Amino acid sequence: MDSAIVAIRAASSSYFAKSPIPFSNSNPRLYRLNCTFFKHVKCIQTPNHDLNSSASCLSRSHLKSNSRDRGSSFPCWAVTSSPSSTTHQAACRLQSLISEFQSLAEPVDRVKRLLHYASLLPPFDESLRLTENRVMGCTVQVWLDVRMDGDGKMRFAADSDSEITKGFCSCLVWVLDGAAPEEVLSLKTDDLAALNIGLHGRGNSRVNTWHNVLVSMQKRTKALVAEREGKPPGEPFPSLVITVDGIRAKGSFAEAQARFLSPDELKVQELANVLREKKIGVVAHFYMDPEVQGVLTAAQKQWPHIHISDSLVMADSAVMMAKAGCQFITVLGVDFMAENVRAILDQAGFAEVGVYRMSNERISCSLADAAATPAYMDYLGGASISSPSLHVVYINTSLETKAHAHELVPTITCTSSNVVQTILQAFAQVPNLNVLYGPDSYMGANIMELFRQMTVMTDEEIAEIHPKHNRNSIRSLLPRLHYYQDGTCIVHHLFGHEVVEKINEMYCDAFLTAHFEVPGEMFALAMEAKRRGMGVVGSTQNILDFITQRVQEALDRNVSDHLQFLLGTESGMVTSIVAAVRKLLGTVKSSSGRAEVNVEIVFPVSSDSVTRTSRSSPQGLNLGQAGEFMNFPVIPGVANGEGCSIHGGCASCPYMKMNSLSSLFKVCHQLPDDKQSLSAYEAGRLSLRTLHGKLIADVGCEPILHMRHFQATKKLPEKLVDHILHPCENGRSIPIS
Repeated sequence: MDSAIVAIRAASSSYFAKSPIPFSNSNPRLYRLNCTFFKHVKCIQTPNHDLNSSASCLSRSHLKSNSRDRGSSFPCWAVTSSPSSTTHQAACRLQSLISEFQSLAEPVDRVKRLLHYASLLPPFDESLRLTENRVMGCTVQVWLDVRMDGDGKMRFAADSDSEITKGFCSCLVWVLDGAAPEEVLSLKTDDLAALNIGLHGRGNSRVNTWHNVLVSMQKRTKALVAEREGKPPGEPFPSLVITVDGIRAKGSFAEAQARFLSPDELKVQELANVLREKKIGVVAHFYMDPEVQGVLTAAQKQWPHIHISDSLVMADSAVMMAKAGCQFITVLGVDFMAENVRAILDQAGFAEVGVYRMSNERISCSLADAAATPAYMDYLGGASISSPSLHVVYINTSLETKAHAHELVPTITCTSSNVVQTILQAFAQVPNLNVLYGPDSYMGANIMELFRQMTVMTDEEIAEIHPKHNRNSIRSLLPRLHYYQDGTCIVHHLFGHEVVEKINEMYCDAFLTAHFEVPGEMFALAMEAKRRGMGVVGSTQNILDFITQRVQEALDRNVSDHLQFLLGTESGMVTSIVAAVRKLLGTVKSSSGRAEVNVEIVFPVSSDSVTRTSRSSPQGLNLGQAGEFMNFPVIPGVANGEGCSIHGGCASCPYMKMNSLSSLFKVCHQLPDDKQSLSAYEAGRLSLRTLHGKLIADVGCEPILHMRHFQATKKLPEKLVDHILHPCENGRSIPIS
């Protein structure tokens, strides 16, 4: 029982007895509320109407229902005025429930009422307490059984090990049991917002319970409707299931990802030896090929100077490796990441440390390329004559872009995890500021939409996001926020409407992760999941942290559970996720009596996102065996080599996959004696100069250093603020004629 309710049990027992909710004699699962119980909702009943024709909306379990207009509001008499008026059963019941709870001003009184309803929830069949009947996302155990009766009406049963949550389930079952499928599906989670039930400080988790149980009801209703109509079940996305005993792959794409999670031990040993011998550090991005990440992750145990992270932390890690004595840094990423590492090492005083890329060809990035165009500088040009202005540029751009932009408009870099706070702080710190964000168009649109949503939040809720803002300030900044509209990441571009439709159909009750760079459809879906505690929108590190936090919470509860996460970013993230999850599961493996927690990582990709090889398929997938990549029947990426499919999510970034394991071995073995043959691999210093004659490497680092200051102090540095307020006096901004 919840500890929060123990203290009110005794005082509330007599209170509960005053308002009983009788059950239907014919079916104990179809219970109903007495109309007189609701003091604030008047139900006009037609005399002499049999219960099976048109009795009160509050005492009827078999009304014929149609989907309702979400914005409509109507009294109960509008539903019960005639025998033929039998629509909106669930809507009327929900309206009555909302009126009842809103009439109780004190949170403790609402909890008391909820506990009363918990006592009226019909007993749950013990045989239905299965892991597959669990509702994901609730902090307690919730079981849900959904069926369709012979008349095509939905039947629900639920239970929980928490008395308060049982009360939630009792209310939702009463509202929806006996309703038509279309009425169940028409109910929105926003419709439950008015049911403000919970103790002070715990309201959000309580609201999440309402939402998560409703979403699970709707998902299972969709499946039963499809089954009744004879539609074949949808083909699930591929996934990896991580358990304390190992990893199981579902689908060919997942098998290709899983292949290298237990890498070739000889390659691991060879890499660790050469790195140690030659004092070479390795920084790699999360989006590396799983074969590369598998070997790197295993080699970390023998050589600590290997780090896999997002682009910003790669440079920080390189500095730490240089301080620890590494003489060379190999960078597994795209070219701007190697540039950043080189420049940050120079800034930190490690100019003698060599930096090497993994290809003798250019390793590009569609997003960085979008900012390295005349069109992007034209976009900034208008701001150079509109003071005060600030350019917030995504870290995933070249030093040359940062330098040229900074001389045109005062510039600060950002990451996907700090962009919102950076923009809000800038508006709070500099009056009448204009902010230009770029180059990621999807992220810009998502930021704008996020701020629009904030305009309908309370001032208290906004203050939790940023203490210097309220609804008025958010409204006032919207016209002064601009974003570039022609820059995308080819990976995240493909998380569009087709993927979203399938998620809504088959995975709406799962945990949803999404990078800030995804299109608006995926962003909106992830934000809705985030509001009910079931999702995260942010950087790759934010995604990893969210997954590990939810897994740790499940382990702390020590109950058997199956957690399902949709990976709304590049599939290369899975290696770091699997490593982190396995580490958590390993901490409890030896404990006796521990519950079994399984974690499923789902890849939103279509079958078109893999290429089949000509080799025969192995009889079984043994993650402990080594083998060459082409011995496997499928590999990530479509046949034309673009790496992604327009029909689904993205298999992999083709640019990131230019960082092969063979290239890493080549560079490491030839250092330091054969530097000449590696000249095309070296990330050299930028000797180019800006229009003002300054080194691009120096000017391009300034926006990064401004961001470092912001991360440390939560304020824009005074040097940047002065540059914003007096751009011409700083000798930087060039007026555009």
